[in-house]
Amino acid sequence: MKIGILSDTHSKVQEAKKTLDFLVQNGAEFIIHAGDVCKYETLELLATCGVRYVAVYGNNDAHLVQYHNDYNLVQEPNYFKLANTKFKLMHMPFYMSADADVVVFGHTHQFNCEFNNGTLFLNPGEVCAREKPINECVMLEVTNENFDIIYFANYKQTKTFSYDRIKNG
Repeated sequence: MKIGILSDTHSKVQEAKKTLDFLVQNGAEFIIHAGDVCKYETLELLATCGVRYVAVYGNNDAHLVQYHNDYNLVQEPNYFKLANTKFKLMHMPFYMSADADVVVFGHTHQFNCEFNNGTLFLNPGEVCAREKPINECVMLEVTNENFDIIYFANYKQTKTFSYDRIKNG
């Protein structure tokens, strides 16, 4: 299963749309937004992008609580299962324990991909291009054998990673 991951869209609704379109056009079957959605319009883009999604509240998203029941917004840490894989989703990197197969986080505006003791820790970087002049996102492909990650900067494949899955339990 291909999972498109983005974070920290902030006020950049057009960049959020471009990133979502890019991920879906490149085969994303599910979208994860790792927080700091910030704009109602971005929630609408997630809801209408054509694939299922989940978005976690970021530290700049308190005003979106009024839409909690209308969109798939979750509080951190949020655990869910997808493609026979246990995910933990959060915005702030406070719950970095290896209690899931994949831990997705945002907030730092820095791409990060680490595989430790069977757990993939993944931060897609920032869509808003606030900390640096690039838009970032990630495509994670989950198979029974591997986690394959493609990191995109300005919609160009920049880095790839592949990790053999370690089945726990």
